Amino acid sequence: MTSTDTGVIRTRIPARLDRLPWSPWHWRIVIGLGTVWVLDGLEVTIVGNIVGRLAEEGSGIDITTAQVTTWAAALYVAGACVGALFFGRLTDIYGRKKLFMITLAVYLAATAATAFSETAWFFYLCRFFTGFGIGGEYAAINSAIDELIPGRLRGRIDLIINGTFWAGAALGALASVAFLDTDLFPKDLGWRLAFATGVVLGLAILLVRRHVPESPRWLFIRGRVDEADRIVDGVEQQVERETGKRLAVPDEEIAIRQRESIGFGTIVRTVFAQYRGRTALGLSLFIGQAFLYNSITFGYAVILTEFFDVPVGSTAYYFAVIAVGNLLGPLVLGHFFDSVGRVPMIAGTYIVSGLLLFGTAYLFQQGALSAVTLTACWCTVLFFASAGASSAYLTVSEVFPLETRAMCISFFYAVGTALGGITGPLLFNGLVSSGERADTTLAFCVGAALMVAAGVVESVLGVKSERRSLESIAAPLSAVPDPDPAGRTA
Repeated sequence: MTSTDTGVIRTRIPARLDRLPWSPWHWRIVIGLGTVWVLDGLEVTIVGNIVGRLAEEGSGIDITTAQVTTWAAALYVAGACVGALFFGRLTDIYGRKKLFMITLAVYLAATAATAFSETAWFFYLCRFFTGFGIGGEYAAINSAIDELIPGRLRGRIDLIINGTFWAGAALGALASVAFLDTDLFPKDLGWRLAFATGVVLGLAILLVRRHVPESPRWLFIRGRVDEADRIVDGVEQQVERETGKRLAVPDEEIAIRQRESIGFGTIVRTVFAQYRGRTALGLSLFIGQAFLYNSITFGYAVILTEFFDVPVGSTAYYFAVIAVGNLLGPLVLGHFFDSVGRVPMIAGTYIVSGLLLFGTAYLFQQGALSAVTLTACWCTVLFFASAGASSAYLTVSEVFPLETRAMCISFFYAVGTALGGITGPLLFNGLVSSGERADTTLAFCVGAALMVAAGVVESVLGVKSERRSLESIAAPLSAVPDPDPAGRTA
């Protein structure tokens, strides 16, 4: 695909968006876009907790536990990776809004269909397309949020939004307990209603999302300056009404040579040649968090039942507790990523969580932990790890040029998801399920080591992007240093 020039302009649109005071308009953006991570957490946790019920006689579906934990899980991961890459490219080409509506619709349709599964192959198909929609959401949503949220607040908002995955996980863990209670729901109905919960929540998000505008940053890059200007004018008027503050006109301008499209070859050269250090950083952060989370959460139920005699029906309560620990990390630490700075906070959360997991591994190997104290250790580790993992998404969404943003998010998400969902289980399944304390300790140590290593990489290659505009962190590929003085101003 070739690039087509449509003119050069000077624009204040990025500065106008970044200087906005926080307002109810921003909260609507957060609710409309950010709450999708609740759906992802809900989805993953519900499936993990209903595995036993699906395989029971009388469940209404002919499937085994092994089929759910292997084929269905692998297809969900594959769908997420393919969806991220497919929709990520489309998001950069056709815009943020079109794609975050389409990807949510795909998720809703697939999840609703899952509730009507009666055969294994149909359940597999639904799981693939559910992942396909969720993977696309990561690229479309993170790019839109970062381009609409003021730069001085981008760190904390991005972390909190990505951290809400764990609110969905906690909700899914507790909801599955109720839906699997045969005193409340028959065997062939409860698990179906569990999937319907995600559909209802998704429909509510879809209604709010209709009012979220297209990214003005994406619009002016594509030559649609008048449309971008109208959107920002409307946002400014709305924010002034809601806050009662008169907005000053910013001085900062950026010069853009508008183009209808950016070729894929240009994107590849930009990411892997011009920004190869940032690419290595993104891969390190995603690999570290993927393996840490798999070392803890992949076999958490097996560990509790095998080593601490926790009843199978009670493991969901423990998972709900560690989900809360995950949620609190970004909520409590998020603002420090804007004030203290990205590099010390990202490196710190990665290294601290890795060291704490090493300590947990030692105590576990010594037999010094109970189910309660192990869960407390996990909560402490994941309090820091969750903030670090969320900052991985923040990093790759802000350190690459606007024209490549969604594709970069999708690439790193796909790599992290594939490693976490495929390589991770292959490595940790045998270790955690062996019943040998030393093997589970080794699983903890692998995750801890990779997390510490990623923190060290951040300390060397990290980008000081706090309180900066996206354009100053990575200039758009369409930016020109010395435009024609007669160029338009938006």
